Amino acid sequence: MSTLIFGLLTSLIVSFIATPYVMKLAIKVGAVDAPNQRKVHTRIMPRMGGLAIYLGYLVAFFLFVPYSSMGEMLGIFIGSTIVMIVGMLDDKYQLSPKWKLLGQLVATAIVVIPFGLKIGVVNLPYTGSIDFSSGWLFWLAIPITMFWIVGVTNAVNLIDGLDGLSAGVSAIATATMAIMALLMGDHKVAIYCFVLLGAILGFLYFNFHPARLFMGDTGSLFLGFNMAALSIMGFKEALFVSFIIPIVVLGVPLWDTFFAIVRRIVNKKPISSPDKGHLHHCLLNMGLSHRSTVLTIYSISIFFGMMAILLTKTTKWTTIIVMVALLIVTHLATEIVGLVSRRHRPLINAYRRLRLKQAEQQRRTQ
Repeated sequence: MSTLIFGLLTSLIVSFIATPYVMKLAIKVGAVDAPNQRKVHTRIMPRMGGLAIYLGYLVAFFLFVPYSSMGEMLGIFIGSTIVMIVGMLDDKYQLSPKWKLLGQLVATAIVVIPFGLKIGVVNLPYTGSIDFSSGWLFWLAIPITMFWIVGVTNAVNLIDGLDGLSAGVSAIATATMAIMALLMGDHKVAIYCFVLLGAILGFLYFNFHPARLFMGDTGSLFLGFNMAALSIMGFKEALFVSFIIPIVVLGVPLWDTFFAIVRRIVNKKPISSPDKGHLHHCLLNMGLSHRSTVLTIYSISIFFGMMAILLTKTTKWTTIIVMVALLIVTHLATEIVGLVSRRHRPLINAYRRLRLKQAEQQRRTQ
Protein backbone atom coordinates (compact mmCIF):
# COMPACT_ATOMS: atom_id res chain seq x y z
CA MET A 1 0.00 0.00 0.00
CA SER A 2 2.87 2.41 0.70
CA THR A 3 4.05 2.01 -2.90
CA LEU A 4 0.60 3.05 -4.11
CA ILE A 5 0.55 6.15 -1.91
CA PHE A 6 4.11 7.20 -2.78
CA GLY A 7 3.41 6.66 -6.46
CA LEU A 8 0.32 8.86 -6.27
CA LEU A 9 2.05 11.59 -4.26
CA THR A 10 5.12 11.63 -6.53
CA SER A 11 3.13 12.03 -9.73
CA LEU A 12 0.87 14.60 -8.06
CA ILE A 13 3.79 16.75 -6.85
CA VAL A 14 5.68 16.58 -10.17
CA SER A 15 2.53 17.43 -12.13
CA PHE A 16 1.68 20.28 -9.75
CA ILE A 17 5.17 21.79 -9.96
CA ALA A 18 5.41 21.32 -13.74
CA THR A 19 2.04 22.89 -14.63
CA PRO A 20 3.05 26.60 -14.28
CA TYR A 21 6.13 25.97 -16.45
CA VAL A 22 4.04 24.16 -19.06
CA MET A 23 1.67 27.12 -19.02
CA LYS A 24 4.53 29.48 -19.87
CA LEU A 25 5.81 27.09 -22.54
CA ALA A 26 2.38 26.90 -24.19
CA ILE A 27 2.17 30.68 -24.43
CA LYS A 28 5.74 30.91 -25.71
CA VAL A 29 5.23 28.41 -28.55
CA GLY A 30 1.78 29.72 -29.41
CA ALA A 31 -0.22 26.70 -28.23
CA VAL A 32 -3.25 28.76 -27.24
CA ASP A 33 -6.99 28.32 -27.60
CA ALA A 34 -8.96 31.24 -29.00
CA PRO A 35 -12.70 31.55 -28.22
CA ASN A 36 -15.28 30.88 -30.94
CA GLN A 37 -19.00 30.15 -31.24
CA ARG A 38 -18.59 26.50 -30.17
CA LYS A 39 -16.48 27.20 -27.09
CA VAL A 40 -17.51 28.38 -23.67
CA HIS A 41 -14.43 30.41 -22.69
CA THR A 42 -14.28 34.06 -23.72
CA ARG A 43 -10.54 34.77 -23.70
CA ILE A 44 -7.40 33.30 -25.20
CA MET A 45 -6.18 30.42 -23.02
CA PRO A 46 -2.91 28.45 -23.06
CA ARG A 47 -3.42 24.77 -23.78
CA MET A 48 -1.05 21.80 -23.98
CA GLY A 49 -1.44 21.46 -20.19
CA GLY A 50 -1.59 17.70 -20.63
CA LEU A 51 2.20 17.81 -20.85
CA ALA A 52 2.29 18.45 -17.08
CA ILE A 53 0.11 15.36 -16.52
CA TYR A 54 2.47 13.35 -18.68
CA LEU A 55 5.57 14.56 -16.82
CA GLY A 56 4.11 13.58 -13.44
CA TYR A 57 3.11 10.22 -14.87
CA LEU A 58 6.51 9.74 -16.54
CA VAL A 59 8.56 10.24 -13.36
CA ALA A 60 6.34 8.08 -11.14
CA PHE A 61 5.99 5.37 -13.80
CA PHE A 62 9.71 4.61 -13.86
CA LEU A 63 10.08 5.02 -10.11
CA PHE A 64 7.20 2.85 -8.92
CA VAL A 65 5.90 0.53 -11.64
CA PRO A 66 7.87 -2.71 -11.08
CA TYR A 67 9.96 -3.87 -14.02
CA SER A 68 8.55 -7.37 -13.60
CA SER A 69 5.13 -5.92 -14.48
CA MET A 70 6.25 -3.98 -17.55
CA GLY A 71 5.12 -6.07 -20.56
CA GLU A 72 1.73 -4.67 -21.51
CA MET A 73 2.32 -1.62 -19.29
CA LEU A 74 5.42 -0.69 -21.26
CA GLY A 75 3.28 -0.94 -24.39
CA ILE A 76 0.69 1.39 -22.85
CA PHE A 77 3.49 3.79 -21.86
CA ILE A 78 4.90 3.87 -25.41
CA GLY A 79 1.46 4.17 -26.99
CA SER A 80 0.31 6.93 -24.65
CA THR A 81 3.58 8.79 -25.26
CA ILE A 82 2.90 8.71 -29.00
CA VAL A 83 -0.66 10.04 -28.65
CA MET A 84 0.60 12.69 -26.22
CA ILE A 85 3.08 13.89 -28.89
CA VAL A 86 0.29 13.86 -31.49
CA GLY A 87 -1.78 15.96 -29.09
CA MET A 88 1.08 18.44 -28.60
CA LEU A 89 1.45 18.84 -32.36
CA ASP A 90 -2.30 19.39 -32.67
CA ASP A 91 -2.32 21.98 -29.88
CA LYS A 92 0.43 23.85 -31.70
CA TYR A 93 -0.37 23.31 -35.38
CA GLN A 94 -4.06 22.23 -35.47
CA LEU A 95 -3.55 18.91 -37.25
CA SER A 96 -6.24 17.60 -39.58
CA PRO A 97 -8.46 14.81 -38.18
CA LYS A 98 -6.86 12.21 -40.48
CA TRP A 99 -3.37 12.87 -39.09
CA LYS A 100 -4.65 12.69 -35.51
CA LEU A 101 -6.41 9.42 -36.29
CA LEU A 102 -3.27 8.05 -37.94
CA GLY A 103 -1.24 8.82 -34.81
CA GLN A 104 -3.83 7.09 -32.64
CA LEU A 105 -3.85 4.03 -34.90
CA VAL A 106 -0.04 3.78 -34.78
CA ALA A 107 -0.04 4.05 -30.98
CA THR A 108 -2.83 1.50 -30.67
CA ALA A 109 -1.16 -0.93 -33.08
CA ILE A 110 2.01 -0.80 -30.98
CA VAL A 111 0.29 -1.65 -27.72
CA VAL A 112 -1.90 -4.34 -29.32
CA ILE A 113 0.42 -6.19 -31.70
CA PRO A 114 3.98 -6.37 -30.31
CA PHE A 115 2.94 -5.97 -26.65
CA GLY A 116 -0.13 -8.20 -26.89
CA LEU A 117 -2.77 -6.10 -25.13
CA LYS A 118 -6.03 -7.62 -26.43
CA ILE A 119 -9.37 -8.78 -25.13
CA GLY A 120 -9.12 -12.36 -23.91
CA VAL A 121 -11.96 -14.60 -22.74
CA VAL A 122 -15.47 -13.18 -22.50
CA ASN A 123 -17.72 -15.33 -20.33
CA LEU A 124 -21.33 -14.76 -21.35
CA PRO A 125 -24.27 -15.63 -19.08
CA TYR A 126 -25.86 -19.03 -19.76
CA THR A 127 -24.31 -19.34 -23.23
CA GLY A 128 -20.69 -20.24 -22.48
CA SER A 129 -17.64 -18.15 -23.29
CA ILE A 130 -15.90 -16.60 -26.28
CA ASP A 131 -12.16 -17.22 -26.29
CA PHE A 132 -10.28 -14.61 -28.29
CA SER A 133 -6.89 -16.02 -27.38
CA SER A 134 -6.66 -18.69 -30.10
CA GLY A 135 -7.82 -19.62 -33.60
CA TRP A 136 -9.40 -17.15 -35.98
CA LEU A 137 -10.88 -15.23 -33.05
CA PHE A 138 -7.31 -14.30 -32.11
CA TRP A 139 -7.13 -12.17 -35.24
CA LEU A 140 -10.61 -10.77 -34.66
CA ALA A 141 -9.49 -9.61 -31.20
CA ILE A 142 -6.96 -7.23 -32.76
CA PRO A 143 -9.41 -4.98 -34.69
CA ILE A 144 -11.95 -5.11 -31.85
CA THR A 145 -9.35 -3.99 -29.33
CA MET A 146 -8.05 -1.27 -31.65
CA PHE A 147 -11.59 -0.02 -32.27
CA TRP A 148 -12.22 0.16 -28.51
CA ILE A 149 -8.99 2.04 -27.74
CA VAL A 150 -9.39 4.57 -30.56
CA GLY A 151 -13.09 5.03 -29.73
CA VAL A 152 -12.55 5.69 -26.02
CA THR A 153 -9.58 7.96 -26.76
CA ASN A 154 -11.79 10.18 -28.90
CA ALA A 155 -14.72 9.95 -26.49
CA VAL A 156 -12.62 11.44 -23.70
CA ASN A 157 -11.36 14.05 -26.17
CA LEU A 158 -14.95 15.05 -27.04
CA ILE A 159 -15.98 15.80 -23.44
CA ASP A 160 -13.07 18.22 -22.98
CA GLY A 161 -15.32 21.25 -23.27
CA LEU A 162 -15.38 22.87 -19.81
CA ASP A 163 -12.79 23.75 -17.19
CA GLY A 164 -11.74 20.62 -15.33
CA LEU A 165 -14.34 18.40 -17.01
CA SER A 166 -12.23 15.87 -18.90
CA ALA A 167 -9.55 15.77 -16.20
CA GLY A 168 -12.10 15.27 -13.43
CA VAL A 169 -14.05 12.56 -15.25
CA SER A 170 -10.78 10.79 -16.08
CA ALA A 171 -9.69 11.02 -12.43
CA ILE A 172 -12.98 9.46 -11.28
CA ALA A 173 -12.70 6.66 -13.86
CA THR A 174 -9.06 6.03 -12.90
CA ALA A 175 -9.91 5.96 -9.18
CA THR A 176 -12.74 3.52 -9.90
CA MET A 177 -10.40 1.20 -11.82
CA ALA A 178 -7.82 1.48 -9.00
CA ILE A 179 -10.39 0.42 -6.39
CA MET A 180 -11.56 -2.46 -8.56
CA ALA A 181 -7.97 -3.58 -9.19
CA LEU A 182 -7.36 -3.66 -5.44
CA LEU A 183 -10.56 -5.66 -4.90
CA MET A 184 -9.41 -8.12 -7.57
CA GLY A 185 -5.91 -8.31 -6.08
CA ASP A 186 -4.28 -6.92 -9.23
CA HIS A 187 -1.46 -4.83 -7.75
CA LYS A 188 0.20 -3.95 -11.06
CA VAL A 189 -2.96 -2.34 -12.47
CA ALA A 190 -3.56 -0.61 -9.13
CA ILE A 191 -0.10 1.03 -9.03
CA TYR A 192 -0.47 2.19 -12.63
CA CYS A 193 -3.86 3.73 -11.79
CA PHE A 194 -2.49 5.47 -8.68
CA VAL A 195 0.41 6.93 -10.67
CA LEU A 196 -1.94 8.23 -13.35
CA LEU A 197 -4.47 9.52 -10.80
CA GLY A 198 -1.85 11.58 -8.94
CA ALA A 199 -0.70 13.23 -12.18
CA ILE A 200 -4.28 14.19 -13.05
CA LEU A 201 -5.00 15.63 -9.59
CA GLY A 202 -1.82 17.73 -9.60
CA PHE A 203 -2.92 19.31 -12.89
CA LEU A 204 -6.60 19.61 -11.94
CA TYR A 205 -5.78 22.25 -9.32
CA PHE A 206 -4.91 24.64 -12.17
CA ASN A 207 -7.55 23.36 -14.58
CA PHE A 208 -10.69 23.52 -12.43
CA HIS A 209 -13.02 26.48 -13.00
CA PRO A 210 -11.86 29.17 -13.45
CA ALA A 211 -9.06 27.40 -15.34
CA ARG A 212 -5.64 28.96 -15.87
CA LEU A 213 -4.85 26.62 -18.76
CA PHE A 214 -6.42 23.81 -20.74
CA MET A 215 -5.09 20.28 -21.07
CA GLY A 216 -5.65 20.46 -24.84
CA ASP A 217 -5.45 17.38 -27.02
CA THR A 218 -2.09 16.72 -25.35
CA GLY A 219 -3.98 15.74 -22.22
CA SER A 220 -7.32 14.48 -23.51
CA LEU A 221 -5.80 12.05 -26.02
CA PHE A 222 -3.24 10.87 -23.47
CA LEU A 223 -5.89 10.27 -20.80
CA GLY A 224 -8.36 8.70 -23.21
CA PHE A 225 -5.74 6.27 -24.47
CA ASN A 226 -4.82 5.28 -20.92
CA MET A 227 -8.46 4.85 -19.88
CA ALA A 228 -9.11 2.55 -22.83
CA ALA A 229 -5.95 0.48 -22.39
CA LEU A 230 -6.40 0.13 -18.62
CA SER A 231 -9.99 -0.99 -19.03
CA ILE A 232 -8.77 -3.87 -21.21
CA MET A 233 -5.76 -4.80 -19.09
CA GLY A 234 -7.74 -4.80 -15.86
CA PHE A 235 -10.87 -6.66 -16.99
CA LYS A 236 -10.02 -8.71 -20.07
CA GLU A 237 -10.25 -12.19 -18.61
CA ALA A 238 -12.72 -12.38 -15.77
CA LEU A 239 -16.44 -12.97 -15.43
CA PHE A 240 -19.24 -11.82 -17.71
CA VAL A 241 -19.62 -8.66 -15.69
CA SER A 242 -16.04 -7.68 -16.57
CA PHE A 243 -17.16 -7.29 -20.17
CA ILE A 244 -19.66 -4.64 -19.01
CA ILE A 245 -17.56 -2.92 -16.36
CA PRO A 246 -15.31 -0.87 -18.70
CA ILE A 247 -18.42 0.47 -20.42
CA VAL A 248 -19.95 1.48 -17.09
CA VAL A 249 -16.70 2.95 -15.72
CA LEU A 250 -16.37 5.11 -18.84
CA GLY A 251 -20.10 5.78 -18.90
CA VAL A 252 -20.03 9.57 -19.26
CA PRO A 253 -17.70 9.91 -22.28
CA LEU A 254 -19.24 6.88 -24.01
CA TRP A 255 -22.79 8.12 -23.33
CA ASP A 256 -21.99 11.58 -24.66
CA THR A 257 -20.20 10.23 -27.74
CA PHE A 258 -22.90 7.66 -28.60
CA PHE A 259 -25.69 10.22 -28.53
CA ALA A 260 -23.54 12.76 -30.36
CA ILE A 261 -23.41 10.25 -33.22
CA VAL A 262 -27.18 9.63 -32.96
CA ARG A 263 -27.83 13.38 -32.88
CA ARG A 264 -25.84 13.99 -36.03
CA ILE A 265 -27.53 11.11 -37.84
CA VAL A 266 -30.98 12.38 -36.82
CA ASN A 267 -30.08 15.90 -37.94
CA LYS A 268 -28.55 14.51 -41.16
CA LYS A 269 -25.10 15.92 -40.45
CA PRO A 270 -21.69 14.28 -40.85
CA ILE A 271 -20.73 12.25 -37.78
CA SER A 272 -17.44 14.15 -37.50
CA SER A 273 -19.08 17.60 -37.63
CA PRO A 274 -18.69 19.61 -34.39
CA ASP A 275 -21.70 21.06 -32.59
CA LYS A 276 -22.87 22.48 -29.28
CA GLY A 277 -25.11 19.58 -28.35
CA HIS A 278 -22.82 17.69 -25.97
CA LEU A 279 -23.89 16.90 -22.42
CA HIS A 280 -22.13 19.90 -20.90
CA HIS A 281 -23.70 22.23 -23.49
CA CYS A 282 -27.17 20.83 -22.70
CA LEU A 283 -26.72 21.33 -18.95
CA LEU A 284 -25.52 24.90 -19.52
CA ASN A 285 -28.58 25.54 -21.71
CA MET A 286 -30.79 24.31 -18.85
CA GLY A 287 -29.46 27.18 -16.72
CA LEU A 288 -26.70 25.52 -14.73
CA SER A 289 -23.56 27.54 -14.08
CA HIS A 290 -20.17 26.49 -15.41
CA ARG A 291 -19.09 25.07 -12.05
CA SER A 292 -22.47 23.40 -11.37
CA THR A 293 -22.40 21.73 -14.78
CA VAL A 294 -18.96 20.26 -14.14
CA LEU A 295 -19.92 19.09 -10.64
CA THR A 296 -23.13 17.54 -12.00
CA ILE A 297 -21.16 15.53 -14.55
CA TYR A 298 -18.68 14.57 -11.82
CA SER A 299 -21.65 13.24 -9.81
CA ILE A 300 -22.87 11.23 -12.80
CA SER A 301 -19.35 9.82 -13.25
CA ILE A 302 -19.19 8.84 -9.57
CA PHE A 303 -22.59 7.16 -9.92
CA PHE A 304 -21.35 5.13 -12.89
CA GLY A 305 -18.20 4.26 -10.96
CA MET A 306 -20.21 3.05 -7.95
CA MET A 307 -22.41 0.96 -10.24
CA ALA A 308 -19.32 -0.61 -11.82
CA ILE A 309 -17.95 -1.57 -8.39
CA LEU A 310 -21.37 -2.90 -7.37
CA LEU A 311 -21.56 -5.05 -10.50
CA THR A 312 -18.42 -6.94 -9.48
CA LYS A 313 -20.29 -8.25 -6.42
CA THR A 314 -23.65 -9.15 -7.97
CA THR A 315 -25.13 -12.31 -9.48
CA LYS A 316 -25.73 -12.62 -13.21
CA TRP A 317 -29.44 -11.91 -12.95
CA THR A 318 -28.83 -8.89 -10.72
CA THR A 319 -26.26 -7.66 -13.24
CA ILE A 320 -28.78 -7.90 -16.06
CA ILE A 321 -31.45 -6.10 -14.03
CA VAL A 322 -29.02 -3.33 -13.02
CA MET A 323 -27.84 -2.90 -16.61
CA VAL A 324 -31.42 -2.65 -17.94
CA ALA A 325 -32.23 -0.08 -15.24
CA LEU A 326 -29.07 1.87 -16.11
CA LEU A 327 -30.00 1.89 -19.80
CA ILE A 328 -33.52 3.16 -19.05
CA VAL A 329 -32.29 5.86 -16.65
CA THR A 330 -29.56 6.93 -19.09
CA HIS A 331 -32.00 7.16 -22.00
CA LEU A 332 -34.52 9.09 -19.88
CA ALA A 333 -31.78 11.51 -18.79
CA THR A 334 -30.79 11.89 -22.45
CA GLU A 335 -34.33 12.94 -23.33
CA ILE A 336 -34.66 15.30 -20.36
CA VAL A 337 -31.49 17.25 -21.17
CA GLY A 338 -32.11 17.10 -24.94
CA LEU A 339 -28.90 15.33 -25.82
CA VAL A 340 -30.32 14.21 -29.18
CA SER A 341 -32.88 16.96 -29.74
CA ARG A 342 -35.88 18.56 -28.08
CA ARG A 343 -38.19 16.81 -30.56
CA HIS A 344 -36.96 13.23 -30.27
CA ARG A 345 -38.16 12.16 -26.80
CA PRO A 346 -39.89 8.78 -27.22
CA LEU A 347 -40.07 7.85 -23.52
CA ILE A 348 -41.26 11.27 -22.36
CA ASN A 349 -43.74 11.56 -25.24
CA ALA A 350 -45.09 8.06 -24.54
CA TYR A 351 -45.55 9.01 -20.87
CA ARG A 352 -47.35 12.21 -21.84
CA ARG A 353 -49.65 10.33 -24.21
CA LEU A 354 -50.44 7.86 -21.43
CA ARG A 355 -51.26 10.67 -19.03
CA LEU A 356 -53.49 12.35 -21.60
CA LYS A 357 -55.27 9.07 -22.26
CA GLN A 358 -55.83 8.54 -18.53
CA ALA A 359 -57.12 12.09 -18.14
CA GLU A 360 -59.51 11.58 -21.05
CA GLN A 361 -60.81 8.35 -19.55
CA GLN A 362 -61.39 10.09 -16.20
CA ARG A 363 -63.38 12.85 -17.92
CA ARG A 364 -65.57 10.25 -19.66
CA THR A 365 -66.35 8.41 -16.42
CA GLN A 366 -67.37 11.60 -14.58
